[in-house]
Amino acid sequence: MQKKKRQINNQQLQQQQQQQQNAKSKNKKYQRPRRRDMDQYLHYIGGPAGALALTGVAAASAYYLVSRPTPEKPLVPLDDQSHLVPGPELVRTSKFYKEAKEGKFVRHLFSDTKTLYDSFRRGAKESNNGPCLGWRDGHTKPYQWLHYNEALLRAKNFGSGLVALGLEANPHTFVGIYSQNCPEWVLTEQGAYCYSMVIVPLYDTLGPDACSYIIKQANINIVVCEDDSKCNLLLDRPPKCLTRLITMKEVRPATNQRAKNRGIEILKFEEVERLGAAQDNKEVPPKASDVCTICYTSGTTGNPKGVMLSHENVVAAVASVILQLGDHKITSSDVMISFLPLAHMLERCCEIGIYTVGGSVGFFSGDVKRLSDDMKALKPTVTPAVPRLLNRIFDKVQSDISNSFIKRTLYNMAMSSKENEIRRGIIRRNSLWDKLVFRKVQEGMGGRLRLMIVGSAPLAANVLTFTRCALGCLVVEGYGQTECVAPVTLTVQGDYIPEHVGPPVACCSVKLVDVPEMEYFAVANQGEVCVKGTNVFQGYFMEPDKTKETLGKDGWLHTGDIGMWLPNGTLKIVDRKKHIFKLSQGEYIVPEKIENIYIRSQYVQQVFVHGESLKSCIVAVIVPDVEVIKQWATENHIAGTLSVLCAHPEVKRLIMDDMILWGKEAGLKSFEQVKDIYLHPDPFSVQNGLLTPTMKSKRPQLKKYFKPQIEDMYAKLI
Repeated sequence: MQKKKRQINNQQLQQQQQQQQNAKSKNKKYQRPRRRDMDQYLHYIGGPAGALALTGVAAASAYYLVSRPTPEKPLVPLDDQSHLVPGPELVRTSKFYKEAKEGKFVRHLFSDTKTLYDSFRRGAKESNNGPCLGWRDGHTKPYQWLHYNEALLRAKNFGSGLVALGLEANPHTFVGIYSQNCPEWVLTEQGAYCYSMVIVPLYDTLGPDACSYIIKQANINIVVCEDDSKCNLLLDRPPKCLTRLITMKEVRPATNQRAKNRGIEILKFEEVERLGAAQDNKEVPPKASDVCTICYTSGTTGNPKGVMLSHENVVAAVASVILQLGDHKITSSDVMISFLPLAHMLERCCEIGIYTVGGSVGFFSGDVKRLSDDMKALKPTVTPAVPRLLNRIFDKVQSDISNSFIKRTLYNMAMSSKENEIRRGIIRRNSLWDKLVFRKVQEGMGGRLRLMIVGSAPLAANVLTFTRCALGCLVVEGYGQTECVAPVTLTVQGDYIPEHVGPPVACCSVKLVDVPEMEYFAVANQGEVCVKGTNVFQGYFMEPDKTKETLGKDGWLHTGDIGMWLPNGTLKIVDRKKHIFKLSQGEYIVPEKIENIYIRSQYVQQVFVHGESLKSCIVAVIVPDVEVIKQWATENHIAGTLSVLCAHPEVKRLIMDDMILWGKEAGLKSFEQVKDIYLHPDPFSVQNGLLTPTMKSKRPQLKKYFKPQIEDMYAKLI
């Protein structure tokens, strides 16, 4: 029986082997032949067209394998992004620096880099004397580069020249600079640091009176000026302490004579360099605790306040941002475009970060309208940005797709696909949608962007998401103010949710403080944002009372912004403690000041000025003076009730024109003038809930009451 069973098994085995052999023979007949059998193979797959199809499939497969997206792992848990310090104050700190929860903060990243003087020298070593400062002489010209060692030598010579002109080499000597971004700006700054001097930037929106006030308060003897027009602006109201202007560009003989008549000498930038090289004064490097810059804020009522920042303040702020950028941190191979004002700390910090690691900075040619041309020529990998720029890009794309169903459909498909990738932690610009839909947007910014840092004002959620999808780079949004150098919080890689500003950076801690009059309470995770750390300023120059008011007894900086902790440990800015707000381009608006000017118009009985941080202009609700308007209407043969007159275009034009005249006479800047008004027939009153018992405007209630009209005005202004 066993023998018979073995025979049956052998027969089955032989049958299986025969079947496998037959299958192999059958398949072998259709395997890809060698070259000598190529004609037969082409015939089998359908001729040359079939071969082309297979080649296309193979190419597509190869392209996918090469461009296959790789998800990035968040550096902190996205549902728990900051550390809550035990205690009643509910303080939060960074998870990027373990010691922060013990009250210790980042001061520097490198032991040999504790001042801005050190930072530039470290960059020279890291880059191996690579390109440092770039510029171009015309819109069709390529970028030219000043390398690190040459920049160091020229900066040292310029600083030596300042000493030769009589300035003392110490942190009590202030040097003014009034210029657009350019290599000479950085050479002036670094030249001053070679001799422990302090840089005081001036800028156009300050106005001539404020510039004169700053020069006088800081006792500035020398201001480095860009050109003839800026020289003449300073010569309009020169304080007695101002004795020299150093110009980067040629000035007219008439300007030279005008300066001479005021006892001011004008020198060329190169002359000072040559003088410094001849004298070769020994460098006097600053200490980390020395003040490096005084940044005057233009933001509120009265004279500007000088924010004193030390070398340690700035180095700590830059170090903490580099830490929080994680895998996307800047390196010596990065190229940054410089177009935001160097007078403000957001741009300064970005550039200092690049110099610290040995990267390159190319300056725009001076015309923001041609910024895209500069980006195409420079091809930057890193850029700071502000909402106003990104809003323009977004609006242009929306305009381009609005009249085409096909474009709109492709755009929506592209956005959906890219948003899904971003949610999965994928950041790239080599997908099919990047090539089909977003190529022009990316090429308009040089085509190589990998990192964008957004600040100065809030960015709308839809614009932020669009920017992340369209540019295919890491876009982080930060919150801060000059008194904290720049950054207080910063979003982290992998967090795709908009409408918050991230967790605290590693150089500071943040807490929220009760604001009972506005019904914000820290126990409910709402309140005024307060900051303590190595980035907090030294005080306001020559204003100890204002310093005490802002820093408080316990050293916490009170920002005046109302924040809210989200469940994942990130901060959201929801309000402003005082009635001051910032427009999308970063300009501060004090509505009461503007209202007090417009109320002088004979046609205006009550006025409510409103602006939003996502808009670039302000609007107003006006209650006209009944008697004056009715008299004007009778004289101009216009009949109707006050409600009818409020809707009449000629009445609106009359009132707005008069308001603008009053604004001009009072010296309002263009961004402080309303761009549209709504006329309302019924007065604000205590009874209708729009005034307090002391007859002050209830701003939140007015905003809510007139929300439809405000939205309508802004819609028409787009």
